[in-house]
Amino acid sequence: MTNDGTPQWGQPEQQPQQPADGRQPTAQQQYEQQQYAQPYPMYATPAPIPVGPDGAPPLWAPWYGIGFLDAFTRFFKKYARFDGRASRSEYWYWVLANAIVTVVLIGGFYAIIFATVVGSERVDAYGNTVGGSAPSPFAFVLLGLWFLWWLATLVPSIALGWRRVHDAGMPGAVWLVGLFVSVAAIVLGCLPSNPAGAQYDRPDLG
Repeated sequence: MTNDGTPQWGQPEQQPQQPADGRQPTAQQQYEQQQYAQPYPMYATPAPIPVGPDGAPPLWAPWYGIGFLDAFTRFFKKYARFDGRASRSEYWYWVLANAIVTVVLIGGFYAIIFATVVGSERVDAYGNTVGGSAPSPFAFVLLGLWFLWWLATLVPSIALGWRRVHDAGMPGAVWLVGLFVSVAAIVLGCLPSNPAGAQYDRPDLG
C-alpha cells in the first residue's frame, strides 16, 4: 500500500531465507534466492515418463520428440485408445503421413482420369469435341483404396485428436469441434503440452 492509502497490486516480494545460525544472508545469497526461487508454485514439475528397453514410452504415455516412422506405427498400435495423451509430434507426423497417402491415391486417380479421358479427346472440323476413351479401371482401384484407407483410419484419427486435446489439459470431447471446423483442429493440434493432462493417463491399461 502506498503512502496515500491506495492499494498497490503486484506480486509480493519474496523474503530471503534466514540461515540456520541466525546470521543475515549476504547480498550474493539474497540475489541467488530471488533468481532461483519457484515463481509459480502451483505448476508442479510433472513426473518423468518411463521408457522401455527400446527407448519408447509405453502406449499409455505420450511420446515427446517422436520421429515420423515411430509416429506412424504408434498411430495404429493405439488404434482406438481414447485414454492418455498424444504429443504434438505424434499428431502432426500422422497428419503428414495421412496427407502423403491421400495425395498419392487421389492424385493418381485424377491423373489417370485426365490422361485417359481428357487426353484422348479431339475437336472435329465443326468444333465438336469427339473421341475420348473410357476411364482406366486402375483409376477406380486407386479411388477404392483411398476409401478403404479413410475408413480404416477414421476411428484412430478421432482417437489421436482426442488424446492430443488431453495433452493440452482439456477434456477429449473438445476435439469434436475440430472434426467440423478445420481451423479449430489446427489450433488444438498446436496447443502446448500441459502437465494437468496427466489426469487422463491410464497406466493400468498398459
